[in-house]
Amino acid sequence: MRKITLILLISLFFSASINAGEDGDNSLSLKNKPESVKDCFETVNRGVFAFNKFLDNVVFEPVAKGYRYIPSPVRTGASNAVGNLSNLITVPNNIIQGDIKKAGVNTARFVLNSTVGILGLFDAASALGFEKQEKEDYGQTFGKWGMGPGCYLVLPILGPSTVRDTAGTVVNFIGGDPWFNVTVANDTQYVNESDYYVTRITGGVDFRAKNIESFDNLEENSIDFYASIRSLYLQDRQQKILNSQKVIDAMDDSDWEEIESK
Repeated sequence: MRKITLILLISLFFSASINAGEDGDNSLSLKNKPESVKDCFETVNRGVFAFNKFLDNVVFEPVAKGYRYIPSPVRTGASNAVGNLSNLITVPNNIIQGDIKKAGVNTARFVLNSTVGILGLFDAASALGFEKQEKEDYGQTFGKWGMGPGCYLVLPILGPSTVRDTAGTVVNFIGGDPWFNVTVANDTQYVNESDYYVTRITGGVDFRAKNIESFDNLEENSIDFYASIRSLYLQDRQQKILNSQKVIDAMDDSDWEEIESK
């Protein structure tokens, strides 16, 4: 819980600081384009980025490379299970965005994959005609409500974010993530805190393993790796908010926020 409290304090500090110093250009408006999002704390962000990159070099990437040696069916099952749990956040956001049809499809997917698919290890729902939908989160919902991204942030370990997406992350810890609620926030009989952290870590490792070559190529071909990551993240988030089908190069189609929480 100390780790979660620290993350929350960092998120709230950044949000409060930026909101207190907003000007016309930084106002939270959906008119902000990815390229116009200000990097208000670039010096600090670059320092955190360097720290995260060091951790990635010595911990995350080696673990991700080792993860690739696990048989493909096992990795696919783990990825499916983590993806299935993401429906617990997607469905509420479908509902509050007014997309009841997608909420119904994602609810059916969660029920079918959690039962017939054996705790989400198998995507039984797709075989039964319930196709996989785009993930939704509270940051996307805030964007669709008209809240702009605010300033760009790089959070320790969690990586790229914005004021809006950080606020969405905070919502997960105050009741917006049912999986967090039943594992960490409440003492339940069948699951505990370790189950939550295992799924979060698995999701992060799976995401990193899928994108090893993409990030390596991006770093090798970037004059400024930090700026390239920032641009890709902001484009990806904007496209998710607009439900764009455009594919971002140098990325797997996974979610940039697998290691958050969220």
